[in-house]
This record gives sequence, structure tokens and C-alpha cells, in this order.
Amino acid sequence: MSATTTSAAPTRRPPRAAPAAASRRRRPLRTWLVAGTAYLVAAIFLLPYLDMIVMAGRPNDELGLATVFPKHFTFSNFTTLWSSGLGGSIGESLQIAAGATVVVLLVAAPAAYYTARHRFRGRTAFLLLVLATQMFQPAAMLVGLQREFTNFGLSPTLSLTLINAGFNLAFAVWILNAFFSSIPVELEEASMVDGLGRVGALLRITLPLAAPGIVTALIFTFISAWNEFLVALTLSLGEPTSQQPLTVAINQYIGEYSIDWGHLFAAGLVATVPVIILFALIERRVVGGLTAGAVK
Repeated sequence: MSATTTSAAPTRRPPRAAPAAASRRRRPLRTWLVAGTAYLVAAIFLLPYLDMIVMAGRPNDELGLATVFPKHFTFSNFTTLWSSGLGGSIGESLQIAAGATVVVLLVAAPAAYYTARHRFRGRTAFLLLVLATQMFQPAAMLVGLQREFTNFGLSPTLSLTLINAGFNLAFAVWILNAFFSSIPVELEEASMVDGLGRVGALLRITLPLAAPGIVTALIFTFISAWNEFLVALTLSLGEPTSQQPLTVAINQYIGEYSIDWGHLFAAGLVATVPVIILFALIERRVVGGLTAGAVK
């Protein structure tokens, strides 16, 4: 006789469906709460701009009315801006902000790359010296800056371009230094083994990887130069409105005894458009660049 043995089938534990189902039920609720909070915060920040649009569209005879929206919306405050020379002011501000941004990137990128890749004597002191320049505000050196650029005979446009580039250079050097340091040097060494030189590895490997940091330095420099007022007011004093930066030209709507609120709000809205367009185009790279160098 032969004895037959049967092995008991392994028992399977029932899946824990209850916690997973509860988690799936809670997840939409959490998503809706986060999204609702985000939309609420965005609405709070957009309310001043909505009020600017409403005020810019009010006729002069409705400025004193306690109504949320005007009875007769008008676009005359926007169309008549150009006849007052504001179009030339926009071009002047674009020229200053773009010029300062180009100068900053051309100077900051090589300095940040060299300090990130080489441990030379005095490197820390150099970076600290660059950082120390951030402690000096343009207002504290306003008189000296005006005398220097007046003695050199430079135009207000070129003077403001150089000043804005100088006062934004330290930020660009530090953020690009952190970003170049986070890129492994082995990538450049591998590309040079494949036949690329130092400059080729920099242009084809390092700079594309450093694009988020470069874009972050670009947007912050542009916005800072675009919004600068005090130095621009001092150096462009006495110039025609079309040759003044936009932040200075807007002041023509503020008189000694009255304020042209319609044109003032319309000009304020026009002044925000270039920055909004620029930020919307490169917003994704700015978010990546803000965390540059956080981890290695």
C-alpha cells in the first residue's frame, strides 16, 4: 500500500480594502480643499488689479460714484496714453531693463562658472565681497552716481542700464554659482573625452543644464530694472516724457492739486503687461531655478 499525502493549500489573506478605499475617498476632498484655497489666495491677489481695471474704465464724471462697476465703461484712458508720450517711455524702460539683463548675464555667468569649478585662493573672500555689494542701496549713493555719470557725459539710458546691472550682479553671481556647483563635473569630463573642448562642453552640456538658473537670474534682473524708480527719477530729471523710464513718466498724471486717476490706473496696468508676459513664458524654468543648489 502506498500512502498519499496532500499538502494543504496556502491560505491567502484578504486584501485590506477598507483603508485603501477610505484613502481614496479622502484624497478628492483634500484635493478640493487645496485647490479651493489656492483659488481663494489667487483671487485676493488679483483684486487690486481688478480694481485698477474698473477705475481705468470709469469716465471722469463717475470717479466719485460709490458703485462697484462704472455705468459707462470707456477705453479713452487707454487710447490717449500714447499721445502723452507713454509709448516712448515703455520703449525706454524695455531698453534699460533688457540691456541691464544682458550685461548681468554676460558678466555673472563666467564669474559664477569659474568660482564653481575652481578652488582658488581667495575664492570665499571674492564671493563674500560680491555678496557685500548687496548691502549698498542705490539711494545711499545717489548723489555720487549722478555726479559720476554727469561728468562722463553718458545718456540717462546708458547710465541707468549700467547702474541696474551693477546692483543686480551679486544676486545673479550667487544663484548661478549654486546652480553650476550642483551640476556634476563628470558630465563635462565625459564630453571632453568624446572630443569636446572646455568651451564646447560649457556651451553644449553645462549651459543647457543650467538654463533654469540662468532664466531665474534673467527674470529677477529684468523685474528689478523695470521697477526701479528713485535713480531713474534723478538721472532722467528734465528729460521729455518719451525719453523717461515708465516708472518716472507715470508721475505726470499726479499734479500738485489734482490726480488724473483714470490715466494713472490705465498706465499702471500697461506697465504690468510686459512683466506678466515674460513671467508667463518662463514660469516653469523659474520654479526649477529657485531650488537650484538646494541639494547636491
